[in-house]
Amino acid sequence: MSAVSVNGVSKIFNQGTPKQVDALVDVNLTVEQGEFVSLIGPSGCGKSTLLRLIANLLEPTNGTVTVNGKPSQQARLDQDYGMAFQQAGLFDWRTVSKNIELPLELKGWDKNKRSDRAKEMLELVKLPEFGELYPWQLSGGMQQRIAIARALAAHPPLLLMDEPFGALDEMTREYMQGELLRICAETGTTVVFVTHSIPEAVYLSHRVVVMSPRPGRITDLIDVKLGKGRTEDTRNADEFFQGITAVREALRGSHADHVASNAVRGVEDR
Repeated sequence: MSAVSVNGVSKIFNQGTPKQVDALVDVNLTVEQGEFVSLIGPSGCGKSTLLRLIANLLEPTNGTVTVNGKPSQQARLDQDYGMAFQQAGLFDWRTVSKNIELPLELKGWDKNKRSDRAKEMLELVKLPEFGELYPWQLSGGMQQRIAIARALAAHPPLLLMDEPFGALDEMTREYMQGELLRICAETGTTVVFVTHSIPEAVYLSHRVVVMSPRPGRITDLIDVKLGKGRTEDTRNADEFFQGITAVREALRGSHADHVASNAVRGVEDR
């Protein structure tokens, strides 16, 4: 059973009005259990829209989305996934531990079990001594680690991430990438990850999904051959730079195809 299956999905906003926006067209994607897949493409290509369709925060105009073999709506109701965004989204009036416990409260876990799980997750993200502090007392990178801990608190099999490290400085970002890979290896979590960074996509992923300018389509799937146990040395490996080149060329090809398609469409419209 695949973790995510997207079949023939299109998404149109404001359909039939002068403000209609064709965000996605005929998208097909399968993500296997335990896989790390990144979505990359130019701004406005529909990466975040696709992530929100998987999460059932949006409904597709056409096509179907299944998560862990269920319709995406049922997967959302069953809390089969966690989400992390560019902003950590922590509540400043709750301690770090209480922020992590929030999804468990919503699921009806008892107080002691919630507390034990929060401690476990703090150990996982290597911040065990910060549970009684408040988010505003932590650095940006630490807040993102807490956000990941919260997203994983109920041990969901799937983690959906929308540019979670985009606001961090380069050194912190690279550190967080390594931490994310460690956490995913320890938990066996499947990840769908939105990013604008080619090196980030290559370093993290088993596969990189390349998308075209709007209306978004999947134009290429790049297999990343870096193996397991990626470290800082991986960033200097020939395979890493080969992966970056492959993704960059796929993005350029996607952009060229889009320009050519628009040119043909303009001629046909005359």
